[in-house]
Amino acid sequence: MITIPYLTALSTYFSYALLIFFGYSRDLVRKIIDWWWNDTNLQGYAPFCLGFEEFYIRRLYMRIQDCFGRPIASAPDVWFDVVERVSTDNNKTLKRTKNISRCFNLGSYNYLGFAAADEYCTPRVIETLKRFSPSTCSSRVDGGTTTLHNELEESVADFVGKPAALVFGMGYVANSSILPVLIGKGGLIVSDLLNHKSIVNGARGSGATVKVFQHNRPNHLKKVLREQILEGQPRTHRPWNKIIVVVEGIYSMEGELCKLPEIVSVCKKYKAYLYLDEAHSIGAVGKTGKGVCELLGVETADVDIMMGTFSKSFGSCGGYIAGSKELIRYLKHTCPAHLYATSISPPAAQQIISSIKVILGEDGSSRGALKLARIRENSNFFRSELQKMGFEVLGDQDSPVMPIMLYNPAKIPAFSRECLKQNVAVVTVAFPATPLILARARICISAAHTREDLIKALEVISKVGDFVGIKYFPAEPKKEEIGSIKLE
Repeated sequence: MITIPYLTALSTYFSYALLIFFGYSRDLVRKIIDWWWNDTNLQGYAPFCLGFEEFYIRRLYMRIQDCFGRPIASAPDVWFDVVERVSTDNNKTLKRTKNISRCFNLGSYNYLGFAAADEYCTPRVIETLKRFSPSTCSSRVDGGTTTLHNELEESVADFVGKPAALVFGMGYVANSSILPVLIGKGGLIVSDLLNHKSIVNGARGSGATVKVFQHNRPNHLKKVLREQILEGQPRTHRPWNKIIVVVEGIYSMEGELCKLPEIVSVCKKYKAYLYLDEAHSIGAVGKTGKGVCELLGVETADVDIMMGTFSKSFGSCGGYIAGSKELIRYLKHTCPAHLYATSISPPAAQQIISSIKVILGEDGSSRGALKLARIRENSNFFRSELQKMGFEVLGDQDSPVMPIMLYNPAKIPAFSRECLKQNVAVVTVAFPATPLILARARICISAAHTREDLIKALEVISKVGDFVGIKYFPAEPKKEEIGSIKLE
């Protein structure tokens, strides 16, 4: 749970109140002018966009949109090329220039460093591209299943410790299309408060009743399940046809590990199915990279449905669902993402297969084990150093995702732009991806980062943090200072 300093919360609320007041005032003046001059071409039409989110995008987000969606002109490696953009209309439109900045990459999900050229993966991907072409140009059930897809599904199932798996061309689709197939009217989905948007959309589209439990609170999950089982379905109070609890391995905006052992225990007690999204944890944590089950000592048999993506640790794209053979057989006949969507491209499939072999040491080297050890060391080192500097950093040990809290809306563009001036590329996250007053910069650590580069990045972030004013806690004294104090 995030505890916001009182003065910080007060200034943040005041800043948003001021921005919202002036924004709505300008909108009111614009409406009066349009009414007076009858200046509209859409009389009688309902507006396409309404509500606070539309207002927020137009009046707040657009003013700082240069901090988001920055185009790059290279592979998302440790260092990458960021394309400069300029605006002549107060950020309503952005135009690319020919100027390119070489920046240290702290924003990509390149957890194990496979997104750049790899001595084992890249030659095999190029060979696959020559043999199979860039796309199958078909869905899986038509002409879109190659020998690589079958091999990939076997590799994924073995890697995550499940009898079978099904792969998709997009990770977002795995959640949003699978949940409506698994459960419908008469069913109950109990979802963590901070689950990803793909899970939220999948749950809403299922037709099932959706209940939310407090983030990472097994005791509240127990309370919700007990109450819902006692009450039953709305109006009829009949028993639920099915109950599915949905959680994430590592929460992408918090960097926190799921309290999986406790949640498994609750699900067993109340006979609820457990759906685990490992988009950010598979390949990145655990002794052999097999995710939170391995890290927290949970048997994969205790998790009914395991979902994950290939766009983080594996340097590719797509997602998967792993479970029992009966489950996967059912999904192959009912899931629209499998029946109608274009299958994952053969080169992307080969990249995943090759990276899994490297992680498991099947390439004949120990590079996989070294990568896993390095990302763990880098993550823990970077987090501890940020905390020593006085930043408020979310997340758990071993997690490669570490949000730095910004809070105030003025500090979002200030932190992002100042870091970019120092050739450090960071990702800032604001509403609606987070609650309005909980804006943050999300740092993603990679095994490809060297200790020297991380130290330089920490120096830049420390200077920018002082300039912007986001060191909300007193910094710890350095070892030399501690030693001198003792001598005195």
